[in-house]
Amino acid sequence: MMQTSDLIGSAAQALRANPLRSALTALGVIIGVASVVAMVALGAGAQAQVQRSIASLGSNLLIVVPGAMQGGGGVRFAAGQGPRDTLTLADVEAIRAQVTDLAAVAPSQRGGAQVVANGLNWNTRIEGVTPEYLTARDWEVASGRFFDDTEERQARKLVVLGKTVADNLFPNIDPVGETIRINGGSYEVIGVLASKGQSGFQDQDDIILAPLTTVKRRISGRNRRADTVSQISVKAASEGALGRVEEDVTNLLRQRHRTREGEDDFTVQNLASITQTAQQTTQVFTYLLGGISLVSLLVGGIGIMNIMLVSVTERTREIGLRKALGARQSDILRQFGLEAVTLSVAGGIVGLALGALGAWIMTSLFQLPLVLSPMTAAMAIGFAGVVGIVFGAYPAWRAARLDPIEALRRE
Repeated sequence: MMQTSDLIGSAAQALRANPLRSALTALGVIIGVASVVAMVALGAGAQAQVQRSIASLGSNLLIVVPGAMQGGGGVRFAAGQGPRDTLTLADVEAIRAQVTDLAAVAPSQRGGAQVVANGLNWNTRIEGVTPEYLTARDWEVASGRFFDDTEERQARKLVVLGKTVADNLFPNIDPVGETIRINGGSYEVIGVLASKGQSGFQDQDDIILAPLTTVKRRISGRNRRADTVSQISVKAASEGALGRVEEDVTNLLRQRHRTREGEDDFTVQNLASITQTAQQTTQVFTYLLGGISLVSLLVGGIGIMNIMLVSVTERTREIGLRKALGARQSDILRQFGLEAVTLSVAGGIVGLALGALGAWIMTSLFQLPLVLSPMTAAMAIGFAGVVGIVFGAYPAWRAARLDPIEALRRE
């Protein structure tokens, strides 16, 4: 019986004897493993980006917007696109008073305007909010301060800039203490928000926050009812309370608006549900890409089997001589099986490196986080080894079954 070390040495010598053929044999596995690793990493990066974008909006957060109302002629409007505002400051106070386990309730009024400052101008969105907005949206002030409840009630002409706005209007100076002009009025900059980055196709830092009363009276509320708001951000005290808070807010608003289920003139958006749906979608996308890439591994396995069958034919006399000198069928089987597995695993290691490089290039190109799981790498190498065992089994069996006398007779 041949020693394992002898079998390994013999297999290595056989592979070194035809380096180009060995490399071409492993090429299919290299491409297959590289494809699997790169595609799975791309899908995981997309999933992480979706989760990060939604999480940046705020944790344990419900967003209530007007919409889904029954319009004239049976027309139903999408959330936030109804013909009139249906959310009021009285709704905000009712939610704050009657719904428990809340961390924050923050009404807001959307607007937009051309902003002029420091000899520059910038078109951005302006959000009228209350101080609770920072708590609801998990936002922080990077420099300066935020306005307080008294300043909000007094409709003070104060603003806090998002990082994108600050960088474009005040590229070389600290904006805190400076003045900007909106719709002909002057507003003092008292702070700059910490950066939140992109959320989908929207730059969250391209924003100006001002007191809710200021925006309603001076910027966007001139053609609106004084008591309406664009949306209400409701932050639950914990993740476990989020579902019950959503149900309580929905029931309360139905009672106040005198609507029934299916006829709501508002929409309660649960960001946790949106996150889960988005993750499921990207996970299916990842599985699809990985499944397609596995086909390359199977093709690579077939290539290994074909080359190993050719190798058996070429080395018939060698096999006959080994068996004549006492090698058993199990020795021949292990030798050729080891060659196939070595080729496959070596291809898997090279493919893993190329797949990681490809994943880095693609995630950089699409501006996604790079997610390379050790489990994915281990599974790719393991599957490459399985491919070598499965597709190398038949050539090894053919070699082991050769009759030594007939094998020595062959030219």
